[in-house]
Amino acid sequence: MNIIGINAFHADASAAIFVNGKMIAAIEEERFRRVKHWAGFPELAIQFCLKEAGISIEEVDYFAIGRNTKVKLFKKLLYVAKNPFGNIGAIKERLINRKKVSSIENHLALMSGLSSDKFAGKIINVEHHRSHLASAFFPSPFKEAACLSIDGSGDFSTAMTAIGKANKIEVLQSVDFPHSIGLCYTAFTQLLGFPHYGDEYKVMGMAPYGKPTHMDKLHDVVKLTEDGLFKLNLKYFRSATSGIIDYGEDFIPVVAPMYSDYMIEKFGQPRKKDEPLTQEHKDLAASVQRMTELVLFHMLNHLHKKTGLDSVCIAGGVAQNSVANGKITRNTPFKNVYIPSAGHDAGISMGAGMYTHHQLLNLPRIEPIFSAYTGSHFSNAEIKEILVAKNIKFNFVDDADLYDQVSDCMINGGVVGWMSGRAEFGPRALGGRSILADPRRQDAKELLNSKIKRRESFRPFAPSILKEYVSEFFELDEPVPFMEKVFPIKKEKQQLIPAVTHVDGTGRLQTVDKEIAPRYYQLIDTFRKKTGIPILLNTSFNENEPIVNTPEEALNCFLRTNMDMLVLENYIITK
Repeated sequence: MNIIGINAFHADASAAIFVNGKMIAAIEEERFRRVKHWAGFPELAIQFCLKEAGISIEEVDYFAIGRNTKVKLFKKLLYVAKNPFGNIGAIKERLINRKKVSSIENHLALMSGLSSDKFAGKIINVEHHRSHLASAFFPSPFKEAACLSIDGSGDFSTAMTAIGKANKIEVLQSVDFPHSIGLCYTAFTQLLGFPHYGDEYKVMGMAPYGKPTHMDKLHDVVKLTEDGLFKLNLKYFRSATSGIIDYGEDFIPVVAPMYSDYMIEKFGQPRKKDEPLTQEHKDLAASVQRMTELVLFHMLNHLHKKTGLDSVCIAGGVAQNSVANGKITRNTPFKNVYIPSAGHDAGISMGAGMYTHHQLLNLPRIEPIFSAYTGSHFSNAEIKEILVAKNIKFNFVDDADLYDQVSDCMINGGVVGWMSGRAEFGPRALGGRSILADPRRQDAKELLNSKIKRRESFRPFAPSILKEYVSEFFELDEPVPFMEKVFPIKKEKQQLIPAVTHVDGTGRLQTVDKEIAPRYYQLIDTFRKKTGIPILLNTSFNENEPIVNTPEEALNCFLRTNMDMLVLENYIITK
């Protein structure tokens, strides 16, 4: 059984391929197009998946699309009827996008050169939030678990709860658009001066610099309801019939301003692009983050009461809020939390494929997924050919010498670009496409921002830690394979790793497993033997672009920045 899952004509377009239930490959289209959050038809990602699986497009049994425009159709029509004065252009844009989604056969035909008839009966549409739920539960290690999908919106839902058991998911509740904690977070992100799609993580990073002094006002924005859900006071938001996200001909998502004049009246004027961040801005960020956490805990506490289960699986854009994720086991009765590497909309492709395989075809689950390494990979021979063609000086070293030289470079203050094995599926670099540095350096953050990243000073860098040492450095010891949770760092350890300790004494960790990432594990362990610290500072290998995908892209990033060393598998390049 061959299934390709697809997220198309939606932000973070992607594809994933399953052979007899096993995910062989999964990748975002942006890695090929080099445009963040690219939202067209993921042709290159599909071609990559087919190549990795070693099959032709004609051998695919089903194409699972993580979108179903027919669900909640009556509620959509009712919403438009109640809000008849929306922007005609926005409604037209939605109809055009719906037409694109419904003509997947034609896009597959154009891509393959086959007749669209060849794909008739092979297209399965899976509702957006059911895809999210599937991406969280089916790859989890739990036979039974509570499930939550929560984001901005998709197929007219903004959140959905469920129970997962064996190879089935039973939906319990859903929240309908426009009541959305994801869109609420976006509106305040825009008010704080971050207008681009996906900027919400900046507010999360800024929040620890403030205090939640606006909670009284925010309780008028968001109302927690007795059924374990929530409602928004829509006075604070611009009418959604005016359009939310426009993809345009370039397929780059652009988010319209979501705040209303009433929100401006109550919370102040939007921060201008070059206006400095004040303490008031930081306090608002802290308050919005706190309110989001309260909503999440409220929903999860109710879900636990309803299911009586100890494990929960979460996906959706709000599940990318690693600060909130790290607090779940301390603020709810849930003891185990699983969040996939691509909890955001790229994971829709993975979830749609899994939902089709398990829920619809009634096929059994396979091994849980703790590895995000499902993307592009290159051999030493391929890398050498590229370096020789570009006349780049390099050294080839075996693994033992490689770990030794790279760790020495970091210990001596160097910043290393590290490309090893497969690229990661999801927004976070996990030792496949990473920039690495010594976490003990007080100046590491400034070094990285001046040499490479050039990003806001309030944004933290992450610690990759050998999983056996988590309890020595962090107050919680839970598996965090995908850098999806933030935990408090023990006070006595914070001074040892200042470069990865955020202002509030926390770190967004990745627990590194020897079986899952043997080379990355060995590099960190070599560093540990020399320094006593089983941690490296890890940030994504990019410079205001999608994470590098190929050796050429890694080399170009290295050459245009002040990185000290580049590692491409077993090849070392220095300046």
